[in-house]
Amino acid sequence: MIRNHKTITASSFGAMFFLGVGASLIGAAARNLGLTASQIGLLIAAQNVGFMLSVFVAGALADTHSKPRILCIGSLILAGSFFTFYLSPAFGVNLAVMFLSGAGIGTYEGVADALLLDLHEARAGLFINVNHFFVTIGGLLISLYLIFLALNWRTSVVQSGIVVLLLAVIFGLTRLPKAARSQASYQEKLRILASEKIVALLFIVAVLIVGVEMGSIGILSTFLAEVRGFGATAAKLGLVVFLGGMAAGRLVIGFLVTLKQVLRYITALLGLAVPCFAVFFFVDLGVFSYIAAFLAGMTLSALLPLVLTFAGSLYKEMSGTVLGTIKVAIPLGGIVTPLALSLLAGGLSLQASLAVFPLSFLAGFLILLWVMRLADARERA
Repeated sequence: MIRNHKTITASSFGAMFFLGVGASLIGAAARNLGLTASQIGLLIAAQNVGFMLSVFVAGALADTHSKPRILCIGSLILAGSFFTFYLSPAFGVNLAVMFLSGAGIGTYEGVADALLLDLHEARAGLFINVNHFFVTIGGLLISLYLIFLALNWRTSVVQSGIVVLLLAVIFGLTRLPKAARSQASYQEKLRILASEKIVALLFIVAVLIVGVEMGSIGILSTFLAEVRGFGATAAKLGLVVFLGGMAAGRLVIGFLVTLKQVLRYITALLGLAVPCFAVFFFVDLGVFSYIAAFLAGMTLSALLPLVLTFAGSLYKEMSGTVLGTIKVAIPLGGIVTPLALSLLAGGLSLQASLAVFPLSFLAGFLILLWVMRLADARERA
């Protein structure tokens, strides 16, 4: 049996790496598969439905069941989706495969952070940031592997499935001491959360953060090419620099933040993100746009991990339910902000639509000021 915390932590990092791989797989393999824009949209939608259901259910189960056991089941589901990914040419079959992929990565998202909160409560901010750093790295590497290196996509996906099976074995053999858990039933927990303004406000902030993250990643290279006049390769490099800023920020900020300061860090980063994104998208900096892209990525990088850290630490005994609830914001944010961008770009212009990014951060900043007051009142009570 595995009880070593370092091994379990490394396995959690590995799970989040393959979460990044799974979430980026359609985008990375679309050209290899010859998918149309309509097919890509449907496959991503199917994955998001699986993710949304799984992250909520897995998070709730994590409060009453073994977290490694849940991660083992999620690993088996994800490995199965990798092995069967476009094995059949039937589009309906692949919609089902993408639903399973979403369920697998949703299990990772719903449980891995809660597991690290149990293992590393004193440095939860650092470990959750590093956990999400591996999501970024997984998405970045699978994109490079399949697009820039033009390697055989089937081989790479099968290799990923084999490693995820190994993770399933590790999680299946893992045993942890029983953590303190809320004695409330699932229905009672939901009633408690429904009455907590802080959870609702953090959910809204998470929707805004994820929306900007997914929207900016999706539009950044197009923006640099169409608005700033960058060449195709230079525009793609801008996206890589932005993702590099996100990866660096998750490591650097993770080492700096402490649990007592986490709410102040979130508020400060939201405040800094407003001018950083406004300058990047609305000031023509020429080649210095790369520096602005890196800084914008850094301000965005740690926001979601720190929101999750704060929420999980505030409701420690039902952290799985709380994190699972807030993480429903991930697919929701990935729908709301890109849709707003699309509507504004169609009705006004691409440049005008990009105001959504700094305005989202400004709204998040104001909401966090409200959360700080509620948290102070809760601590005094």
